[in-house]
Amino acid sequence: MKKNLGSVDRAIRLLGAFAIVILYFTDQISGTVAIVLGIMAALLIGTSLTAHCPFYPIFGFSTRKKDHKALSTQ
Repeated sequence: MKKNLGSVDRAIRLLGAFAIVILYFTDQISGTVAIVLGIMAALLIGTSLTAHCPFYPIFGFSTRKKDHKALSTQ
C-alpha cells in the first residue's frame, strides 16, 4: 500500500473522527445516524493511521508531499 495522505489530510481526518466521537458521547447523535457516523469515524481513523486512502489512487489524487531527497543529491 502506497502512502497517499499528507499530514494535514491525516490531521483533518482525525479531527473529524474525534468530533463524531464527541457527538456520540454527548448524546447529540443516536440510532442509525450514530451507527453510520461511527463506521465513518472508524474509516477516518483507519485511513489516517495507515496514511492511505483507497479512493485517492482511483482518481489519481494524493496529498502527500513528494520526496525531494533523490533530486537534491544529484
